[in-house]
Amino acid sequence: MDKLRITGGVPLHGEISISGAKNSALPILCASLLTADVLTLANVPHLNDTATMLRLLGRMGVRAERGSDGVVMLQADRVDNLEAPYDLVKTMRASILVLGPLLARYGEARVSLPGGCTIGQRPVDQHIKGLAALGADISIEHGFVVARAKRLKGASIRTDMVTVTGTENLLMAAVLADGQTVLENAAREPEVVDLAELLIKMGARIQGHGTDRIVIDGVERLHGAEHRVISDRIEAGTFLCAVGAAGGDILLKNTDPAILGATLDKLVEAGVQIETGPDWIRGAMSKRPQAVGLRTHEYPGFATDMQAQVMALNAVADGTAVIVETIFENRYMHVQELRRMGAQIDIDGHTAVVRGVKQLSGAAVMATDLRASASLVIAGLAADGDTLIDRIYHLDRGYDQMEVKLRALGANIQRVTGKEQA
Repeated sequence: MDKLRITGGVPLHGEISISGAKNSALPILCASLLTADVLTLANVPHLNDTATMLRLLGRMGVRAERGSDGVVMLQADRVDNLEAPYDLVKTMRASILVLGPLLARYGEARVSLPGGCTIGQRPVDQHIKGLAALGADISIEHGFVVARAKRLKGASIRTDMVTVTGTENLLMAAVLADGQTVLENAAREPEVVDLAELLIKMGARIQGHGTDRIVIDGVERLHGAEHRVISDRIEAGTFLCAVGAAGGDILLKNTDPAILGATLDKLVEAGVQIETGPDWIRGAMSKRPQAVGLRTHEYPGFATDMQAQVMALNAVADGTAVIVETIFENRYMHVQELRRMGAQIDIDGHTAVVRGVKQLSGAAVMATDLRASASLVIAGLAADGDTLIDRIYHLDRGYDQMEVKLRALGANIQRVTGKEQA
């Protein structure tokens, strides 16, 4: 099993390109099920999760061709299997996103209940509730969500909570429904907007995406389109946290600063010098960061996917920070590993109190989920000595060659396997 070895204390300098957004690419790949025509996607990141999604779609009969520079061409004109099996779904919760498109176009779907990172329950009941409101007959059978409908019918749906994948699933289901659908309490994330923009290119009639009320007028069919996936705001934020903790001066290309929102605000508060352009962000740090408190919240609030990375920054900051996690109940699993490196962090329910130390110490640590992996990389970059991070398959789910990009910035980081780990 691969591990990462990091020798810390090296400031970061240079420039890299940010990859396409994982959380945008996954639902967009699923949108290929909505048409028999060719869908051409650019800026699709090379990740374990996107590879898993392409395997799942391929098992259903979707033909996919991956070219250079992140271009993927998909065609779902020969779909002959409407089931998403447990062996694929268990590794990636986003597999549930095939449910809405399959039901909308084929009138039937059988999708295993999902897995993914163990950061909380993340139930799919809101997906089921919304699809039932659209007229689907849904049951849970032997660990599968089984859904049937001759044709979905437009409805007014208000989810009990803000759910990104729930909004995306219902959005894809509603575009082929008969009549108008109104999604209330919809997620406003940039990734939801990106999906909606693709669907509009395919012929969907959608208004209000980017707000908490999305109106969809169903159409008979969708056609092919070309679309470029937006940049990954979480990857960009992670590299900016890294330079905040380790010091240096980096330029991030192919990234939209407008969608980072609260992350940039917190980094500026921590003392990171931020400059931005239309498609680039520069981050520079020449001193110890200042502690910054935060409370995670749905977009445009502070992203839960950035909480662990900012906690690593706070671990070496001057002062004490209070972090409140409001989205997922198990998203402090990285705390135990950061403590192994000398971080002073106390947990009380959903609240973490981080008392910054001047220097972390390199140690052998274990990644527990995707963003926890990133926090340990940041801590290792700022630490004294060597850090060895185990179970980095979590990292590979959501970061495109992170160690390669960090080496381009001057970091002393290597992927090691087998005897190299000794």
